[in-house]
Amino acid sequence: MSTQQRTGDTIRFSEPPSIVEFGAVGGKKEGQGPLAAQFDLLFEENTFGEETWEKAESRLQRHCLDLTLKKAHCKPEQVNLLLGGDLQNQCTATAYTMRNVDVPFAGLYGACSTMAEAVGLAACFTAGGFADTVAALTSSHFCAAERQFRTPLTYGAKRTPTAQWTATASGCCIVKPQGDGPYVKAVTFGRVRDYEICDINNMGAAMAPAAAETILRYCADTGRTPADFDAVYTGDLGIVGSRLLAELLKKEGVALHNHKDCGLLLYDIDTQEVQAGGSGAGCSASVLAAHVLPMLRRKEHNRVLFLSTGALMSQITFLQGESIPGVAHLLELSSQREG
Repeated sequence: MSTQQRTGDTIRFSEPPSIVEFGAVGGKKEGQGPLAAQFDLLFEENTFGEETWEKAESRLQRHCLDLTLKKAHCKPEQVNLLLGGDLQNQCTATAYTMRNVDVPFAGLYGACSTMAEAVGLAACFTAGGFADTVAALTSSHFCAAERQFRTPLTYGAKRTPTAQWTATASGCCIVKPQGDGPYVKAVTFGRVRDYEICDINNMGAAMAPAAAETILRYCADTGRTPADFDAVYTGDLGIVGSRLLAELLKKEGVALHNHKDCGLLLYDIDTQEVQAGGSGAGCSASVLAAHVLPMLRRKEHNRVLFLSTGALMSQITFLQGESIPGVAHLLELSSQREG
């Protein structure tokens, strides 16, 4: 069993676990975006043969899990634990996916932060000797999310410039104690922060303070700065949240010149009418699996920070006039196990 070191909120692994395989599946709009060629599977319509959007998301997720396991040459019964979640009430999409997958399941809800949360926990389980193979799986579906959090599509509501487009996408990672990488070198689990944003169409502003907080805590815990990395990926602040993140860190004396946001990578905001960018639990998950991890595997990146950011409101709290708390979980990822 390996040993770990915890400093502040950051867990550092002396023997970093490996993300041995990963997969990304997307829908029609994702297939029209800049990362289309990097997805494992894309669909031309978003029902995936199902009668409801909610069932469609489960089908999307199952496709992602199945192809990732196949890429990893791993049978479902070899998975010791699956950590997964989505944006639907009570993690419905993932729960219905798992009723036909006979492996231990722990449902997670971190809104759009769920992928980093799932991979971080998977790393802790495998590095700690509690599991040999852990799957991290998340998804979102534009139509299911709009019906739940805002208004059904048939309502025809106009979207504001600060609104973000929920990705119809899923990402999956298989984590093991050993492997060829990429590697999870450290995890910083975030704290909930509230910037008193009440606009459900401005998720970027709601999540940016949590992202800034987590980055600052990681830097304090490790003595490193964003400049020590090839890139700092956030998911998914969009245009508004990305600008606010840079401003918040600048006030603390931290420069962020190598920042990339998953919500701005997944779509072409100039041509795809996604307003401030992409969002959803499937946004950072699919960008991680389709873009970030392959770059590390090809050693086009050596070290990166990856943060998934989540807005933790519900339909009820929104209708009650509550502000929107945010959280961000951070992964330090590397192409090399040592160093």
